[in-house]
Amino acid sequence: MYQGDIIFFNDMITDNPIKLVYNKGEQPSQQKSVGRTSSYWPDNIVFYEIDALLPDQARVTDAISHWEANTAVKFVQRSGESNYVYFTPGSGCSSCVGMVGGRQNITLASGCSTGNTIHEIGHAVGLWHEQSRVDRDSYVTINFENIASGAEHNFRTYEESGYDGDEFTSTLDFGSIMMYSSYSFSNNGQSTIVKLDGSTYSAQRSGLSTDDKAGIDSMYPGETGGGGTVSPPPTEPEPTPTEPEPTNPEPTNPEPTYINGEYYTIAGLTVLRKKDKWLYKKDRGGWQEVELIDGTWYNVN
Repeated sequence: MYQGDIIFFNDMITDNPIKLVYNKGEQPSQQKSVGRTSSYWPDNIVFYEIDALLPDQARVTDAISHWEANTAVKFVQRSGESNYVYFTPGSGCSSCVGMVGGRQNITLASGCSTGNTIHEIGHAVGLWHEQSRVDRDSYVTINFENIASGAEHNFRTYEESGYDGDEFTSTLDFGSIMMYSSYSFSNNGQSTIVKLDGSTYSAQRSGLSTDDKAGIDSMYPGETGGGGTVSPPPTEPEPTPTEPEPTNPEPTNPEPTYINGEYYTIAGLTVLRKKDKWLYKKDRGGWQEVELIDGTWYNVN
């Protein structure tokens, strides 16, 4: 179980940690991402089945109705299809991310509400938690000292953990149904996630936010409320028409300009530009200077 409610099968995980920062002289790992967010449901259709033993099945049908009313995703009761989600009782609320193939459970304990079900369906169609964005450090501070021991991995970005993904909106959405609360996994009643100004916020489990819908529209384009008729975007983007060469062309690979005091996410690591150097914040506080060499980050001693 990852980040409290995400299910991984054995072929989707590794016992080896994914390193983003190396010491000088170390050989960078060649391990590739094993995430599944590229596994969209074909034709915008999610096949599903509900366990007859699941109590309060209205929370499932109400959650499905919410998704169908607000997105182009359509849910169809299974009639022999091999890939489908299975709503079943469990010890918590949990789901896989994206279509993983075969039967994939969405477990719902008795305390899992309709809103929780909407959230878990979000995972099943391919959404990570909102605070897992690679650029999240530009919007929030993670207070690792307040996180319960052993739960720190729940607060890493998906890329830091070695999984694939993408951001379909330009900013972190505090109102997303996929966002953790300020006190998730706290070991002392103090906040684990705060805004950059130190203030807390309230997470919601009522319904998809405007940005949630925008992200889903990018993943599953089509007519909202009509769903199921448009294929997902191709794995490789279609080539764009060639633009005429400008009279005074810019350099082919212009050197990016970085502003001191600003955060950037480069090669999977969120770093702070300070005094024309790069710094990143380690799990339990403290800053480490790093440098980027051939696409890999190395500690500066």
